[in-house]
Order: sequence, then structure tokens, then C-alpha cells
Amino acid sequence: MFKYAVIFLIISLVAGAVGFTNVSTIARRISFILFGLFLLVFLVLIGFAYLAGRAIEASALVTPLVA
Repeated sequence: MFKYAVIFLIISLVAGAVGFTNVSTIARRISFILFGLFLLVFLVLIGFAYLAGRAIEASALVTPLVA
């Protein structure tokens, strides 16, 4: 997803330099949306990793019932 955001950003910059302002605007919007989605997914995965780490630490403190 991040790769496509960068690709659309490059398309936007090239189109803006050439003078295709409509193409540049659309590519820039797509780039922003994809980067926002990437950032949201990244933050959710960081949260899950934090919760999983806490669960692993908590499970190590519990003594097993079956010996």
C-alpha cells in the first residue's frame, strides 16, 4: 500500500511539472488516501503487537495447572 502511495505521489509530481493539473490533483488525492490507510493499518498492527506482547508476559506469570 505504501509502495502505491509513493508511486501516485511521483505521478502527481511529474504530471504537475508537465502541466497536467487535473491528473496531478487526482493522483495526489489517491496518494494521500493510500498513505492514510497505510498509516492506520500500521498503527493498528503496532497496537496488536503491544497487546500480544502483554498477553505473552502475563501468560508467563501464570503457573500451569497440568503438571
